[in-house]
Amino acid sequence: MADGEHGAHGQFGSDKGEGPQAKFTAMADGTLEDWQAIGTHMAPFQRDLSNRVLKHLKLLDGDYGGYPVDRLEHSIQTATRAHRAGMDEEYVVCALLHDIGDTLGSSNHADVGAAIIKPFVSEQNHWMVEQHAIFQGYYFFDYLGLDKNMREQFRGHPWFEYTAQFCHLYDQSAFDPKYESMPLEAFEPMVHKVFSQVKRSIYRKPQAA
Repeated sequence: MADGEHGAHGQFGSDKGEGPQAKFTAMADGTLEDWQAIGTHMAPFQRDLSNRVLKHLKLLDGDYGGYPVDRLEHSIQTATRAHRAGMDEEYVVCALLHDIGDTLGSSNHADVGAAIIKPFVSEQNHWMVEQHAIFQGYYFFDYLGLDKNMREQFRGHPWFEYTAQFCHLYDQSAFDPKYESMPLEAFEPMVHKVFSQVKRSIYRKPQAA
């Protein structure tokens, strides 16, 4: 089994009855044979992750929430702006997926998005996505009775300016209905590439010294 293809509950992707199946009814009773059977299902399920992520991103289509553009267009527009500015593919994918958590994490969407990308991106880009909601608040929190300078708690952090720049250049400016964004299809190869290599995971084998 290749690195990044190990998992436990919640990662079983094939239908019951297709291929070998584990025989245990409690993990404490599992055998090597059981886990070898489970392992045969993991590689194709892991390879399909990027398709599942893109499918979930598309749930933002048509969801305006009062904004001038829907959430999918905002995501694509953010990624388009980053791409046209010359940012690398991993950064652009982070820009595309930064608000993917809006559907299930309406009170903590940045945490959800950051969790999805964490195994596949640098610690710097993960931190940027994880904290972007606080940094984005600089542009509107005062209208909600919140502290627009909430981001100041991170002043001095090595990635403070990096995240502030993401919000200023690409995120807060990506609500223009007249902006000509690239099609989502243009970003799909980037998503597939970034999600093809696990960098950090408890299920990843340690690298030999």
